[in-house]
Amino acid sequence: MQYHGGDPSMLLVAVLLAAAAISGLLVALATAVYLRRRQRSYLLIVLAFTALFARAGVALLSVSNAIPATFHHVLEHGLDVVMAGLVVAAVYYARTVERDNPP
Repeated sequence: MQYHGGDPSMLLVAVLLAAAAISGLLVALATAVYLRRRQRSYLLIVLAFTALFARAGVALLSVSNAIPATFHHVLEHGLDVVMAGLVVAAVYYARTVERDNPP
């Protein structure tokens, strides 16, 4: 299976489309929860899922040769860092700030 350059395999495209659809659904569900709860930790989770959705988009753009492979790696790994940071921030915020200041 080729990933960069040449024709991408249909399996890879199908997996990336499924990842985009599932992460998009997670963004929608997390947004609904945030709108109901209105707590910052939930907003941070929405943003983390949005980074996951963007990561799938970057992979799809790379497969379609819309962005170069090296830029694709920088973007994907940058989004990994953003995603991890948002999840850590959400847990920290929920465990410390929101616990000390209930709504």
